Amino acid sequence: MKKYLSKLKEKSDLSIIYKYFLVILDVVFINLSSFLALWIRFNMKLSEIEPWYIVSVKEIALWNTLITVLIFAFLKLYTSLWRFASIKELVYVIEGCAASLLVNVFLYFFTYKPIFRSYFVLYGVSLFILTCISRFSYRLMRLLYRSRIHGRHVRNTMIIGAGEACNVIMKELELSTELDSRICCIIDDNPRKHGTYIHGVKVVGGRDQILPMAERYAINEIIVAIPSADKREQSKILKICQKVAGCELKILPGVYQLVNGEVSVSKLRNVEIEDLLGREPIQITTEKIGRYVSDKVVLVTGGGGSIGSELCRQIAANGVRQLIIFDIYENNAYDIQQELKHTYPNLDLVVLIGSVRNGRKVNSVFEKYQPDIVYHAAAHKHVPLMEDSPNEAIKNNVFGTYKVALAADKYGTSKFVLISTDKAVNPTNIMGASKRMCEMIIQVFNSRSKTEYVAVRFGNVLGSNGSVIPLFKKQIEEGGPVTVTHPDIIRYFMTIPEAVSLVLQAGASAKGGEIFVLDMGQPMKIADLARNLIRLSGYREGVDIEIKYTGLRPGEKLYEELLMKEEGLKSTENELIHIGKPIEFDEEEFLKDLEDLYQSAYAETDHMKTIVKKIVPTYHLRQEDAIRDQMIQESWKQSFPDASSNLPDAFLNRGVADIDVKGREQ
Repeated sequence: MKKYLSKLKEKSDLSIIYKYFLVILDVVFINLSSFLALWIRFNMKLSEIEPWYIVSVKEIALWNTLITVLIFAFLKLYTSLWRFASIKELVYVIEGCAASLLVNVFLYFFTYKPIFRSYFVLYGVSLFILTCISRFSYRLMRLLYRSRIHGRHVRNTMIIGAGEACNVIMKELELSTELDSRICCIIDDNPRKHGTYIHGVKVVGGRDQILPMAERYAINEIIVAIPSADKREQSKILKICQKVAGCELKILPGVYQLVNGEVSVSKLRNVEIEDLLGREPIQITTEKIGRYVSDKVVLVTGGGGSIGSELCRQIAANGVRQLIIFDIYENNAYDIQQELKHTYPNLDLVVLIGSVRNGRKVNSVFEKYQPDIVYHAAAHKHVPLMEDSPNEAIKNNVFGTYKVALAADKYGTSKFVLISTDKAVNPTNIMGASKRMCEMIIQVFNSRSKTEYVAVRFGNVLGSNGSVIPLFKKQIEEGGPVTVTHPDIIRYFMTIPEAVSLVLQAGASAKGGEIFVLDMGQPMKIADLARNLIRLSGYREGVDIEIKYTGLRPGEKLYEELLMKEEGLKSTENELIHIGKPIEFDEEEFLKDLEDLYQSAYAETDHMKTIVKKIVPTYHLRQEDAIRDQMIQESWKQSFPDASSNLPDAFLNRGVADIDVKGREQ
């Protein structure tokens, strides 16, 4: 802190010294301008200057100097940052010199001092030239300096887009003392700009010239400066740029920065994988969401996770009366608590630690706070981990959902929104099957309760905890290899804000029983994502960083689906959001199966996947798992022939049920 304060003091002292220096320089230049006016008028010979003119200038000098310095101070010529000087500062200099000239006319006229008429013009021109030298010499020296250092330079830069953003970025790169970019060429698709120059740099052609010019000028940095272009156009350009080996890509985000005058080098950012999705971000009507959550008590389970925390941010921004965060992980809950306290100091925020598996805890929360809306984001989501611990997936995902949904019904919650996944469609893993059962639970509750229950289904979320992008980035930082399970595996992707916007839209629009599905455009190959990230990081695939294929993990499939064939699609007011028609099933049988599933899960049965297959017919159980589970089940039957649930009563005591599936408290 002391170092920081001392640096601030040093900068402040330097600023004051610089201002005094300019004042002294102006005093010298004002008087020098008067002398030059005499000297030039008399053929640049001191001997020819009439002595009475010298006397007149000397007698006026003090007043002229004092008044001119005050005029310059009024026009901010001592407080402007001249390294960023532009036409506006030049106008100020012209105004200052013109005002000084008029002062001279006034002083000589009213004091009746002898002076020749051309003196005033010569004085004004001399003062203007000398003042410009004192103010703009920094920029000239900087330009010469940069030209010199570029001889031994480093970073050859190409700018794409010959518009105003390009102009601003070039000027700032030119003036920066920290950036070492030499702008070699500019690319623009407008043929009228081809062959023209911006700040001395040629517009060499359209996007078809990106690769040839990158090779010609040995480009190692490309700046995309077209903030007005839509995502699809940007994606096309970025895909061309990726082919430039060992090149770092940077992009200027959003046209609004240009409108607000915020375009600068500081706004440049490295190209992220989101820029290559090739579609516009999903736009949600925030006014409708705002009206819906405004003045409501909202509970978010799993509020510390990737989706849950973003839900909390967007809900807090829409004037919620009270926000309750319920999470089992205290570190995550603490992080979002501190963030929301800082961002929304007046927010009525409650953060509770607890598990959705604990029915008594869940009921006590509902009883005390009486939430109007529940967003249920608490779940185990890692596919390979859940394959090895299927009982935990069922306990947490299925019965955690059941207990929260039951409490919502019991305490009169208005709406209940379940966070689901595309892995629930024709699931090939226990995690997906558990989320499909969660959707079925919601369907049952919606048909029997006044509470409106709705599910929201979306694909993979970029940047979420445990997702593929952070893993790839970490592997690249460590020098590789980047691991991909299969060269043909594909996934749908969306950003965290998009996913959360969809969830909020579902809550605002739902009438009960719907499964909301987002049209996420074309799916992407995971291998392509890996290649893109390697290139965007400035490395070459197969040379600097290897891609290693490890084989599909247990329960993983090559592609994910968003809807089952039996489900139809119905459009909504947002053309990218659809509603799937729920599949009909025998609810009574399902509830009975849930009770058996509950007992089996807490008895730590070894054949959970076979039991789940009976409840979720669309679950594709691997043949080896089915055979193994059947053998285990037969073994149980032989050991405990009288057990109605194929499990001994002693095992049932391992799991203590807080609330059974019929809603009775135990």
